Amino acid sequence: SSRPSTRLLSEAPQDVDARDEPGHDGTEGVATSTTLPLHPRHAAMAGDSLSTHVVRLGFRQISGLKEEDGRKIAIARKNGYDSIRDLWLRTRLSPAVLERLAEADAFRSLGLDRRQALWAVRALRRAGDKDDLPLFARVATPEQEPDVALPPMWLGEHVVADYRHLHLSLKAHPVSFLRADLDRRRVLPNERLATLPSGRRVSVAGLVLVRQRPGTAKGVIFATLEDETAVANVIVWPQVFEVFRPIVLGARLVAVTGRLQNEQGVIHVVAERLDDLTPLLKKLAEDAGCIETLARCDEFKRPIPEHRQPVRAGASLAVLLREAPDLGDDLAPAARVRSAMPKGRNFR
Repeated sequence: SSRPSTRLLSEAPQDVDARDEPGHDGTEGVATSTTLPLHPRHAAMAGDSLSTHVVRLGFRQISGLKEEDGRKIAIARKNGYDSIRDLWLRTRLSPAVLERLAEADAFRSLGLDRRQALWAVRALRRAGDKDDLPLFARVATPEQEPDVALPPMWLGEHVVADYRHLHLSLKAHPVSFLRADLDRRRVLPNERLATLPSGRRVSVAGLVLVRQRPGTAKGVIFATLEDETAVANVIVWPQVFEVFRPIVLGARLVAVTGRLQNEQGVIHVVAERLDDLTPLLKKLAEDAGCIETLARCDEFKRPIPEHRQPVRAGASLAVLLREAPDLGDDLAPAARVRSAMPKGRNFR
């Protein structure tokens, strides 16, 4: 599914079981009338895959949402909610909790995307105490402010927000937005590695998911990179690691060039060179301005003292922003994108 939590607010579950509880893993199968496409790499499992089902995300996936609040929504849901105001009145959740739901894109089942939902949440106002009276709880009341044509969020902006608030995205993979840049660098999609002969020199790239240095590997680093097609396993020998140590340990998006090793279906790329492509992630926020929905973008437009020290090459981000605050206009969006992307898990 490309829409997380679409059933969580709009309708009641048909078959209630442990999977519908917000404290569970949050996945639930929903039968559909059409067969969903199966990825080519899973073609051999076509007879065993239940491809007529989709996966939904549960409330527990939302950063900062308490289990107690998720249970309130599930208990009061019944036949579903018809508006954010309806949800607010029936659950008595605070606007701050509703904002978390909006930031997690949980109101699409009500026809609202993130920006529209945040606008609606922040427009909630109590007029006297009528909203607290049962007689008025389900009665449609006039809008307290006129409809506003909000600018749509770009898909890349949605993906960044997904990673920030859900730690994943079902809409698109971040690397998919960078494929044109990777093609110009002759970087192959990871899924193509299985079709190439062993020993060929290749370049692959992806978000760093895992870094490992097992004690029995004598200093060898194993890394897993993920792009929009598949994962690629990378071997970094100690001598290569010493040359590219900062990239191996700190980069979010990495390109690796080396020899392909394919033995009995076990595929690795033995790294000869690594490049930090993390700055490319700022493209996810291009054409979208600030990537924070309906929040004031941080600005660093303060007067620049004439006596400040010149910016030094290699200076840290903190030093750059202190000595040249105006640089924040360019750095802040990219920094937000980088902070939303997974940092990778390190195992030693």
